[in-house]
Amino acid sequence: MFISDKCLKLIETLADFYPDAKWQRCVVHFYRNVFTVVPKSKVKDVAAMLKAIHAQEDREAAEEKIAAVVKKLKAMKLANAAAIVEQGATETLSYYDFPSQHWRSLKTNSPLERIMRAIRQRTKVVGAIPDGESALMLVADRLRHIASTKWGTR
Repeated sequence: MFISDKCLKLIETLADFYPDAKWQRCVVHFYRNVFTVVPKSKVKDVAAMLKAIHAQEDREAAEEKIAAVVKKLKAMKLANAAAIVEQGATETLSYYDFPSQHWRSLKTNSPLERIMRAIRQRTKVVGAIPDGESALMLVADRLRHIASTKWGTR
């Protein structure tokens, strides 16, 4: 399973190299896309509605909730947000095809982004890296550290 934002080239390429893999749009990135067309005064209300979609017990209930949220957004005169939810919310539901104990980890790619940020931070501190092997050792050391901490088990 691949979790990413809606990068069209990546999505198209996945089918070529991993035909049996599932793709899911990152829930956090999806929420941010919806929030770009929502007035700041209504972001909390819309966030609660979006979170309710992903708090359902199964995919069918989530799809029903999507329809209800779209209807409610239209009633709130947030047609652009309703259109984004209607067109893209089902892309965020692939995690329902996996066991429920993994759902929390599969909703977003934020943990991977956090790892990449930690690696970038470490390499900036070092400054100039003499060669590829040194860079590999630095990154591998950071990954080993993450894997050995409690954070690595999330």
